[in-house]
Amino acid sequence: MPTQTKKFRLSLPSESQYLDVIRDFIGKIATKAGFDEEYVSKIQLAVDEACTNVIKHAYRGRARGDICLEVLLDQKKLSISVIDHGRGFDVDSVLKRDVNNFVSEFRRGGLGIHLMKILMDRVEFSIDPGHENRVTLIKYRGRKDSPEKQEEQRRLLEESHARR
Repeated sequence: MPTQTKKFRLSLPSESQYLDVIRDFIGKIATKAGFDEEYVSKIQLAVDEACTNVIKHAYRGRARGDICLEVLLDQKKLSISVIDHGRGFDVDSVLKRDVNNFVSEFRRGGLGIHLMKILMDRVEFSIDPGHENRVTLIKYRGRKDSPEKQEEQRRLLEESHARR
């Protein structure tokens, strides 16, 4: 029997006042997909980080573009793409940062991509500045995080909250 993929889409102005709408949208889909409350919160936080990056960096804090979310849900996974048409970034340079040194230097911000990667099972980037930038966040259904991954999540979340 073929698997049925459910598709959802939401497009909003790139303004932080709409982040709660995005969190609610994602939370309801993740809950209906069967993720427990802890995983729903992790998924919401990862999407929130991706959308905040779009607002701050792709559109430089100016509400001049949209954030589009494309959500695909099948029997195996929940896949959320955050799409913008703003300024891109060099993924490799961000991923090369030593998170431990970054955290120990008490720098403000800068942990969003690392948080996304530790909260989700996969994160993929497709960057084409001015045309389409896409961050795809994937969480597999039925997969539990290892104790080591849970500890790393806890540590990064604490550091992230301490910086705000």
